[in-house]
Amino acid sequence: MKTVYMPRVIDANYLHDYFIHIVFSNGKEGNIDLQPFIGQGVFEPLTNKDYFKKLFVDGWTISWPNGADIAPETLYELTEQAGSPGQ
Repeated sequence: MKTVYMPRVIDANYLHDYFIHIVFSNGKEGNIDLQPFIGQGVFEPLTNKDYFKKLFVDGWTISWPNGADIAPETLYELTEQAGSPGQ
């Protein structure tokens, strides 16, 4: 079976609104908008921007103190779609 390499998140920083700057282990980086994730289920507390700013890298992706996280492959795809600088 072939193993697929998935870069992990190594850094993420709040920019403004629901935009973050994200860096992956393969050097890919960019600015992405997480607005589409905000407001439902486990992401409801993130409507409070002060809470949203508490994002952190948990070893492979970004998370928040309430346990919310977004899969690294989703973040990577968003970075590629955004055509952000860095790669």
